[in-house]
Amino acid sequence: MDDDTSDPRLTRRKCLAGGSALFGSALLAGCAGGGDETPSDGTATEGSAGGEPAESATATPAPTDAPTATATDDGGYSATLSPVGEVTLDSEPESVFTMYNQFADMLVALGYGDTVNSMFVPEMAGPTMNHYYERLDGVSFDWEGLPNPFDDFSKEFFYGLESDVHLLDPAWATTQSNWSRDDVAEITDSVGPFFGNFYSGTHAAPPESYGEDYQYYTLWELFGRVAELFRERERYEQLAAVHSDLVATIEADLPPKEERPTAVRVTLGDGQFWTYHLNRPGFWLADTRPLAAVDAFDSEQWDGLWGSVGYETMIEADPDVILHLWGMTPRYDMANVREQLRSDDVGAELSAVQNDRVYAQGMRYQGPLMNLFQIEMTAKQLYPDVFGEWPGYEDGDHYPELPAEERLFDRERVAGIVTGN
Repeated sequence: MDDDTSDPRLTRRKCLAGGSALFGSALLAGCAGGGDETPSDGTATEGSAGGEPAESATATPAPTDAPTATATDDGGYSATLSPVGEVTLDSEPESVFTMYNQFADMLVALGYGDTVNSMFVPEMAGPTMNHYYERLDGVSFDWEGLPNPFDDFSKEFFYGLESDVHLLDPAWATTQSNWSRDDVAEITDSVGPFFGNFYSGTHAAPPESYGEDYQYYTLWELFGRVAELFRERERYEQLAAVHSDLVATIEADLPPKEERPTAVRVTLGDGQFWTYHLNRPGFWLADTRPLAAVDAFDSEQWDGLWGSVGYETMIEADPDVILHLWGMTPRYDMANVREQLRSDDVGAELSAVQNDRVYAQGMRYQGPLMNLFQIEMTAKQLYPDVFGEWPGYEDGDHYPELPAEERLFDRERVAGIVTGN
């Protein structure tokens, strides 16, 4: 692997004009809480991408064969991803559009973090990513000044960025206001290709016009496809081996199902909880599914990926563990969350509250590096007697520094892969 530090990819591209939306935007409702607002995926149009569509998709799991890239006659590389098909780049990208931060995390992992030119709510995602990277020597992400695509999801915005490639699902793009397949084709031809897959996050149905050939990928399969496009197959394989080792370690030591705790993943709102499943398909659950805890709301069926319940329903389920999504982001003050639970007559009776088992969680928009930390964190929160106690998280701090003997994956190995050292 080339360790040349003069690699032009490591030079920050020129600063972009414009700023991100104020963090309190209604687009964050549900993504990171928001009082009594209806949850959404941070999408601009409710129902099209904000909630999980009906279970009528004809999409299928992607083939499990290793992704391949082929050199083109002019020296570029091609990679294939549903629903885009084959995409060819003539040279290494210097400017890359990303939406949700799983793709930004992938680029950091592949040594291309400085090519990111946009990201959804950078004020939330950027610091959270760096909370994890703090434990990887030499790894960081410069998010300040990145524009939020949701401030102006227009073709003019895309033209202004002049991205070499857009890590964005064209099927998802067509669900946004004033976007069609013709608009996607225009940006592809005039600016750069699309290369993304959104609906694998939940296994939700894609738009009907894309449904017939749409395929679902796991997080790490999707990462592999991106790695092929960026000619970083070796880095991908090395990081995938770390992930496989981590999951194998956990699976080998999981207690029998009858001895596992009941748990819920929630976000506290105004007098209610936005609730999420733990073990369903989709890469948004790539950090909880390997832990196979008993989902206290497993039998609940919601219109989308999430539902909402009040305190009375929560006390009926009375989970052993409450995993608070977005708790490690700047959006939430976990001390305040715990105080709200304790100060409510019903909330104070919850077993997880009484036993101090209300834990801060990260983001569901997780790439490979975030996924490693979030699996480790969740393992310790759910099974402290097996994988070691979670030391706790203080608001605003980085991911806790764990003694080497208590880590579930090798930080130095991961940092070396990412930095090439």
